[in-house]
Amino acid sequence: MAKEHGYRLFSWEHSYFSGKVRAYLRYKQRMGGLPEGFEDILATNDLVFGLLLPATGTIAVPQLQQPDGAWIQDSSEILDTIERDHPSPRVIPDPGRTPRQCLTSYLIEFLADEWMIVQGFWERWRHTLPDVEPNHAAYNALQWGSGDASTSDAATREAAGHEFFELAFGLSEARTAPRGVYEGCIALGVNDETEAAWDLSAWRILTLLNAHFGRHDFCLGGQPSLGDFGLFAPLYAHLYRDPVPGFVVRESFPQLADWVDRTNGTNALNARTYDQKLYSLGPDGGLEARPATTDGGALLAEDSVPETLLPLLGVFFEEMWPVLQSATRTLGDFLDSEHHQRGGELPGKSFTPSPGFEHHQQGSGAL
Repeated sequence: MAKEHGYRLFSWEHSYFSGKVRAYLRYKQRMGGLPEGFEDILATNDLVFGLLLPATGTIAVPQLQQPDGAWIQDSSEILDTIERDHPSPRVIPDPGRTPRQCLTSYLIEFLADEWMIVQGFWERWRHTLPDVEPNHAAYNALQWGSGDASTSDAATREAAGHEFFELAFGLSEARTAPRGVYEGCIALGVNDETEAAWDLSAWRILTLLNAHFGRHDFCLGGQPSLGDFGLFAPLYAHLYRDPVPGFVVRESFPQLADWVDRTNGTNALNARTYDQKLYSLGPDGGLEARPATTDGGALLAEDSVPETLLPLLGVFFEEMWPVLQSATRTLGDFLDSEHHQRGGELPGKSFTPSPGFEHHQQGSGAL
């Protein structure tokens, strides 16, 4: 099919997975690997319901329209597709030549996509509750109101966000009758009994990442790889841009904050981003360039995984792996039970129980 345009990313700045895809596309484009370029388009409600939903059957962002008009929705599928069509510079280490780095990249992406999402989700929405201090509800409302196509200025957008929070999430009664994102927090596993454990997990991960990025500019050395863009999802929109956790990141984990700027590729001159050069004066007074990032601006040689990154993999195996094992057993038992017919529908990926599966996914249900 003929190309109609460059890549079009329909996204929000405050969206978890939009940050992952945007930073990746920005890297590919700036490093010469995306000749078609891409346009980052704000997914207003007009576009979400008039274009995205008819095209893909979902209102979730990000969504990527390819130059031939075809659509991709899931962030991992977007990255896999672009890597297949534009393999240089590659961000997924070669599994044949560098299997350790490849496996490490996928494990970190998995941890960021499916475990740290709970921490990011909770940090955003608990500090939006009206009885919690410090509070960033006004900033959060402005971000969510940005997609209202009927608004003409920032004050109106903030008001629209507040109105949406009350209509969609019942913000004023979220403690007693949680719905929307607050019901989603419970479905993800955050409640009075587990909240402290999630806080400890988040602090542990941020501490480990701060130590690692104090020695290496990216996960596997001096250039970004899949793990970096995976981590960017929770660490950008929810834990860096949102004011309350953003202050904590900047104040307690400054080297991690530096990595966010570097990986985002904007406002990153001090952070020394991936396509930047540092200059020294040569003997003749001319400028002599060298890579601005650590490790010679390259992944570590000989399929090495930095020692400082290994504790993060420990988090995956100590915290997430037991949950994956339990979930796998639960799903297997469900598939073999009277509750499921072979070939029948399964619940979808969601923050809340899938329609029709509520009795299975809540309380003492089979899932």
